Amino acid sequence: MARGDQIYVIRPFFNLEGLYEHHGIDCGDGTVIHYSKREDEATVKRTSIGAFTGGKRVYTRQYPAHYIAETTLQRAESRLGEREYNLLFNNCEHFATWCKTGISDSKQIRKFAPLLATLNPDQLSGKINQSFQDGHQQDAAGMLDQALGEIKVAWDDLQPRYNQAVREMESWDKVAHTALRRDREDLARAALGRKRKFRLKAQDLKQHLDRLAQMTEKLVEQRQTIDS
Repeated sequence: MARGDQIYVIRPFFNLEGLYEHHGIDCGDGTVIHYSKREDEATVKRTSIGAFTGGKRVYTRQYPAHYIAETTLQRAESRLGEREYNLLFNNCEHFATWCKTGISDSKQIRKFAPLLATLNPDQLSGKINQSFQDGHQQDAAGMLDQALGEIKVAWDDLQPRYNQAVREMESWDKVAHTALRRDREDLARAALGRKRKFRLKAQDLKQHLDRLAQMTEKLVEQRQTIDS
């Protein structure tokens, strides 16, 4: 870990351990520039390394090509005070990767949809329910609201992609039928191949959406329990 490095720690996601990376830029003087969230508002700040890590192990992201330390820090400092956090398009990893390489990218977001399929709603609800049973009702309510908010962001991203895949599937089906009416079996086969591609994509997205719906249903039930 050195000045100008892109560093990260593993944090909980929906209160489940080991699923989320929080990224920042090491300033080399015991401080880190990163998206720091306080009271539901995320801001690019320079904080102590301790505040960044929360006592967790620090990892360094390596790149085959990247800016020198001075340039990386200048880029990070140029965005101090920014309040444009977006889970899918401008999260802490997007920020740190942009500072280090000039490219705004988040590997974990590209893996986010497949991850949803592995999350167990019962496990998530169980942890929230445990907080409630232990008397930490406010903590449980906060966890629920945060989880529901994150699910909405994911849903708003996946739903349009699913709808587009369905439209593409239907469009290629029409192309195939038109080709057959014109005795162009070669074009029909090609169109059916495209239709199959989008059908598989739609099925995959539908599974993720169903998983989100299942998670939402359980979380809403938990929220109603707390509010009652």
